[in-house]
Amino acid sequence: MDDNSTLLRIQELCEQRGWSLYKLAKESEIPYSSLNNIFIRNTQPTIPTLEKICHGFQITMSDFFAESISPENPVLSDEESELVSCYRSLPQANKKLLKKFCCFLMQDGKE
Repeated sequence: MDDNSTLLRIQELCEQRGWSLYKLAKESEIPYSSLNNIFIRNTQPTIPTLEKICHGFQITMSDFFAESISPENPVLSDEESELVSCYRSLPQANKKLLKKFCCFLMQDGKE
């Protein structure tokens, strides 16, 4: 990523969600003035600030720096991120049950 690509990526993710910079500031728990100054001055956010931004978007740093969004590397909606988070906190046996249940629901919807 080049110097402006980080800011462009932040703008891209805001546009995908229909978020303003103010909404991102609230979701990231960053003062709006601090976030706005990054854009006004065209400076790179610090790593801790970028971590907060990623947390606000509910994505990982890896997702943020992914060159493209593809089916193998999607940016998840808030609801999808919540489901993934819940899944990750389940014991392995419950993960297997959940997977079977999801497969059942998918098959049931095809009939």
